[in-house]
Amino acid sequence: MRENLLGRLRAGKALTLRQLILMTVQLSIPAIMAKVTSVIMQYIDASMVGTIGAEAAASIGLVDSSTWLLGGLTLSVGTGFTVQAAHRIGANDNAGARSLMRHGLLTVLLFSAILGAVAVAISGSLPLWIGGTAEIRKDASRYFAIYMAALPLLALNYTAGAMLQASGNMQVPSLLNVMMCILDVIFNLLMIFPSRQLDCYGWIVPLPGAGLGVAGAALGTVMAEACCLVGMLWFLLKRSPVLHLRPENQMFSYWQELREALRLALPMGFEEFVMGGAYVAFTRIVSPLGTVALAANSFAITAESLCYMPGYGVAAAAATLIGQSVGAGRPKLARKLAWVNAAFGMFVMLVMGLFMYGLAPVMMALLSPDLRVIAAGTEVLRIEAFAEPCFAAAIVVTGIFRGAGNTLLPSIVNFISMWGVRIPLAAWLALSYGLRGVWIAMCTELCVRGCLFLFLLWQQSERIYYHRIISKG
Repeated sequence: MRENLLGRLRAGKALTLRQLILMTVQLSIPAIMAKVTSVIMQYIDASMVGTIGAEAAASIGLVDSSTWLLGGLTLSVGTGFTVQAAHRIGANDNAGARSLMRHGLLTVLLFSAILGAVAVAISGSLPLWIGGTAEIRKDASRYFAIYMAALPLLALNYTAGAMLQASGNMQVPSLLNVMMCILDVIFNLLMIFPSRQLDCYGWIVPLPGAGLGVAGAALGTVMAEACCLVGMLWFLLKRSPVLHLRPENQMFSYWQELREALRLALPMGFEEFVMGGAYVAFTRIVSPLGTVALAANSFAITAESLCYMPGYGVAAAAATLIGQSVGAGRPKLARKLAWVNAAFGMFVMLVMGLFMYGLAPVMMALLSPDLRVIAAGTEVLRIEAFAEPCFAAAIVVTGIFRGAGNTLLPSIVNFISMWGVRIPLAAWLALSYGLRGVWIAMCTELCVRGCLFLFLLWQQSERIYYHRIISKG
């Protein structure tokens, strides 16, 4: 049914509101599953490291924002090619989509290898630069260096999955991410803890282990990502009906594709730099509040991601639907799909926010045995729950704009919101209210950002979609 609906979209046939909702839900659910499994993997890492102690958890929390920053820069390059691929598929130019897929993978590999090498070079000094205390710097540096050394694998995994999603295949990335989650559990058990014996109903089972602690958490995640990458590339290059490699009669200019990719990626790269820099500044504000506050902040961010990652799943589906609608020359349908996707994303995250408010103590207890960390994390999660619907609006509308080929406007809005509202407000409230004040600032900023994106979707949608159709010739 999903393939038929996408086929109707590309063929220019009429679609009812019920069919638009059905198509949105069908494409969103696998993408949501993929995002949720990535969160579960974060839970696994955090809970296993949390058993070692608050300092181990704080060491990962210290550099998490930096890994997001550098990882986001590589993802922006990949998105510059996947948006174009979605447009070509919508226009039934499958040969052009395959060219973008090949060139996109090669460009992402080269860029991420250079960026990863730079990150490894600064890994020894980074924890000091962002205010880490002496007892957590060594573990933080090791974790960051291992993770960044594998950045090319992580970037290729994301880009290959995004290409499959652009073609309308949401199931394969979802299933492979589930597999990655299971492998992460296995590899983390082997890498984090030392060799030990387990008593299983009287049977003594030897369990090998490397005993690497925080560094083992990074290694386990990287190994799971590498296994997932093998499957992702195999499906993309061999099994995808639209994108699999084959002899091509038509040649495409790499430089023309790269120029368009840079037009799309540079605003996104700026956005990732702005957002990642803001997360680093946010961590810098939290760091002086102490190890418990830093650990609680890190665990609460991980816990909250269970609520907002479904929004990113809906955004991935929205980017595919909007991208193919624009490529098919159907701006009116793109506008309808935009509002359907935005409404669905807000509903999903409203429900998730309600669950987060009620289950906050349980979510934190799964991540840390420290009662002080649990209490502080529970408090800030309940503050953040009120912002989830507005956060959904910001996430999904960003995906809508990107699918339409407009990556500049979301970057500007995120820059203004993060640096104009969140960071100064967090720095001010932290002085009087500590970690609670920092998260009040985050909640306020997300509400402001979501309202801005909804206003811009209402005001700008027609001009954006028609601009893309005109610019395509």
